[in-house]
Amino acid sequence: VELHQAVAKDYDKLHEAMGKAGFSRVIESGDGKRYHLPTAEYRIESNDTLEEVHDAAQAAANSTGKANSVVCCQYVSARWAGLAQVPAKRQA
Repeated sequence: VELHQAVAKDYDKLHEAMGKAGFSRVIESGDGKRYHLPTAEYRIESNDTLEEVHDAAQAAANSTGKANSVVCCQYVSARWAGLAQVPAKRQA
C-alpha cells in the first residue's frame, strides 16, 4: 500500500485501519521467528478471495483520506533479507 502525498500520521492511520481489517505488519519464518515487514507492507491469512482481500485493503487505505495505490497477491512461500526481527516476549 502506498499513500500519495502522505506524512507519518497518515501512515499511522493506515496501520491502524489495516490492523482492524485483520492485516499484520509481521511475517513469520519457518523456524517460528517473526520479522517486521517494510513500511506499508502487510500480510493476512484468510479464506477470502483475492478480490475480497484487495477490497478490504483498499477500504483501509481509502479511510485515510489519501489517494493511494494497493497491490495484493497470493503466495505460497516468501524469502526475505534485512528485515528486523520482532523481539521475543519475555517469559514471566
